Amino acid sequence: MKAAAKMGAALAGLAVVGGGIYAVPALLDHGGGHRSATEQRLRAKPGQGESSPGATPDARPFTLVATGDVIPYPSIVQRAAEDARDSGDGHDFRKILAGVKPLVTAADLAICHHEIPYGRPGGPYTGYPAFKAPHQLADALKDAGYDSCSTGSNHTLDDGYDGLVRTLDHLDRVGIKHVGSARSADEAKAPAVLSAGGAKVAQLDYTYGTNGIPLPAGKPWAVNLIDQDRIISEARAARAAGANVVVLSIHWGTEWQTAPDQQQHDLARALTASRGPDGLPDIDLILGTHNHVPQPYEKINGTWVVFGMGDQVASFYEADKARGNMSSIPRFTFAPATAHPGRWDVVKAEYLTQFSDMGPPFRVVCASCAASDSGTSAHKRTEYAAVDQQISTAVLSRGADQQGLVHATR
Repeated sequence: MKAAAKMGAALAGLAVVGGGIYAVPALLDHGGGHRSATEQRLRAKPGQGESSPGATPDARPFTLVATGDVIPYPSIVQRAAEDARDSGDGHDFRKILAGVKPLVTAADLAICHHEIPYGRPGGPYTGYPAFKAPHQLADALKDAGYDSCSTGSNHTLDDGYDGLVRTLDHLDRVGIKHVGSARSADEAKAPAVLSAGGAKVAQLDYTYGTNGIPLPAGKPWAVNLIDQDRIISEARAARAAGANVVVLSIHWGTEWQTAPDQQQHDLARALTASRGPDGLPDIDLILGTHNHVPQPYEKINGTWVVFGMGDQVASFYEADKARGNMSSIPRFTFAPATAHPGRWDVVKAEYLTQFSDMGPPFRVVCASCAASDSGTSAHKRTEYAAVDQQISTAVLSRGADQQGLVHATR
């Protein structure tokens, strides 16, 4: 059910973004001109010529779940080392993520945000300001059921280009798709493309910056930086290459701020207002990361925007940063659009809540699930209910419940 592939777009030119020059893919040719082999492969059905965008005889609803920033601070890396004592594999993050694995594996598609790079085998593994994590994290993410991860963030280059390559190589090793950083110009042009419900789902990803670390010399494509025109162009290119659903992951906003900042407001409105030649939205869903704390959901121009999910894996011990251990889990159900063959609409929007429980031992839990679970101790149910309420206050602070967002507990 969670099969995945890659899809590319043709390189057209360059755009100036924040003083740098970055490759911008053009729209794929609709007039009988050259099409890439990737586009032809995605459009064609076995034994036939090109299929039309609406040719989806097995179309059915599917669910997409996303989670926030995975940031293994040193205390979490130590916990993973302790959890690995029985397996002898150096670091084992599977127990840390076991509490949310049922939600992730139950979804047809699951997307994570991979915030940090992997260090060299054996370390050293470091925390803020320059993170380096053990590569066994990739194995745990695969075990938890993730299909794809966004990898563009302000920490992508914390261990330079080598760290970027190391991270993508390990995600490839375990079979998790990725987008947002790249090892080649061709890879940078290709969104991650997943399959579910008879639909091809393209995931794009961009970040506001890299903490002042310059892009690698001669590799301006290594990390996707936010540029409105580029995002729209690449969304349309993905659509032209056969994507039925386009999901945008984006690393943006102001850290520790619940309310979306001006960049988030302006960009969300512009991107959700963008329409393709058919008059339909270029982007079907926006998933925000970076802020460390839960931010609101809002339907803008008919498209759901999750301004910020918060950190999925974090360990803030300071009382004034406790919100950094809280996050939301959006779950959207897409179904074939009867009025627009070849397109899928969100027919159900839900959220769950999530908590990095300091323990001991440290574990990530679904707070909204555990708060209503009779198997959870009364003390923990009370704690998780309070966390669930605090996250819900942030998620619903722009009236998403009045727009149809449902609070789920399973």
